[in-house]
Amino acid sequence: MNEDKLLRLLEEYRAGQIETDQMLDQLKTMPYEKVEGFAHVDHHRALRCGFPEVIFGEGKTGHQIVAISERLLKNADQVLITRLKPEIFEQIQDQLPDGKYNAQAKVFHYANQQTEEKKPGVVVISAGTTDIPVAEEAAITAEAMGSQVERIFDVGVAGLHRLLGYTDALNKANVIVVAAGMEGALPSVVGGLVQVPVIALPTSVGYGASFHGLSALLGMLNSCANGISVVNIDNGFGAGYLAGMINRQSGPVS
Repeated sequence: MNEDKLLRLLEEYRAGQIETDQMLDQLKTMPYEKVEGFAHVDHHRALRCGFPEVIFGEGKTGHQIVAISERLLKNADQVLITRLKPEIFEQIQDQLPDGKYNAQAKVFHYANQQTEEKKPGVVVISAGTTDIPVAEEAAITAEAMGSQVERIFDVGVAGLHRLLGYTDALNKANVIVVAAGMEGALPSVVGGLVQVPVIALPTSVGYGASFHGLSALLGMLNSCANGISVVNIDNGFGAGYLAGMINRQSGPVS
């Protein structure tokens, strides 16, 4: 339950529009709700953290995803599902609300009302085209959190002049997410060009010695550039969520 919904509930009770029993029925499941023995849905997260609980779709059945989504939407204005495989989405799309599904990023997002205008300030960069699915997961997550996202894809260090064509966009950002596989060098380059936080997002893209993204992760952790934080391999959601939080706290884009 988000703050706006709680306030509406209290106002309706004060105005006599709902009975005490109805009020108690809605409040008793506000902290969390047990769902069929396989989940405890955290309805309180939006109040604590400013964004509803997000569903990690990988490993869940279609039935579980639908059941959790339905419970979330009783108390939240939106639902975000990550790592939702296309074949699972096809099975359950008729049971989900009419949201948007990005098959490349494997992300589903539904918002039941248009929120306030999205705040500019987030830039999401991918080193290569193959990094785009993870970068898109980050971008969609940041957008769900109320940020306007500028995407800059396929500008890796093998052709660095491509990145330098976007200097104005980099300088206007409040926070930048940089997704890269292989040796993972691009976040260090970006970090040396800007004065805002850079979120390094290692991807599992690369040949054998990349060890499914471990080389990129270690390279980013060893960056000589300042102002860089690093999330886990292929964790586009984590990078986008952090970018959204930073952008919320930032001043207006100049």
